[in-house]
Amino acid sequence: MELKKWHSEKIIFRTIKALESNFFKAEFFSNRDSLLTQILKDIKPGEKIGFGGSVTIRELGIVERLKEQDAIALDHWKEGLEPHEIAEIRMAQLTSDLFLTSANAITENGEIVNIDGIGNRVNAMTFGPKKVIIVAGINKIVPDIEAAIDRIKRVAAPMNAKRLNLPLPCAETGHCHDCNSDKRICRIISILVKKPSQTDISVYLINEELGY
Repeated sequence: MELKKWHSEKIIFRTIKALESNFFKAEFFSNRDSLLTQILKDIKPGEKIGFGGSVTIRELGIVERLKEQDAIALDHWKEGLEPHEIAEIRMAQLTSDLFLTSANAITENGEIVNIDGIGNRVNAMTFGPKKVIIVAGINKIVPDIEAAIDRIKRVAAPMNAKRLNLPLPCAETGHCHDCNSDKRICRIISILVKKPSQTDISVYLINEELGY
């Protein structure tokens, strides 16, 4: 166990150095408690907090803690919303004070890779919110862009399709079929090779597995 922890930390620190060389702010966290504490410190009373469609963020329990911060949650996963309300929240997230999300993959070269179906998440990550925080577990770190896209197609996309109960072949087989379904969730590939010049982005990496 100690060797696994040591090895994972080496990968994380190598990735942090690469992210910093690509102008991102990057920080290491050894456990969820310290990570959650830092994120809550980043949230100021009265701020509008946007959330990408992220299982990682939900696993940390941040949404439930926002009441303590007197902050406003722009959460399109809230139960009972009508389709037009979900669309309005997604639009509002684009100008939130803080946008919290994860990434489908982060390379050891410091690139952030995502595949979206709608594009609200990748748009909010690049321009609009005053600040963006990307949270990722060790399971999201891969060697390079090719490995990142492969990971998304083999792991993240099929699991998300299954979670959403979509009638897609990947939700049945567990791997990508490059389908042509009108329900397809893999439509937009976004690769941040450097930090967008006018967006404040911090990447918080944790030595635990989070999300898909």
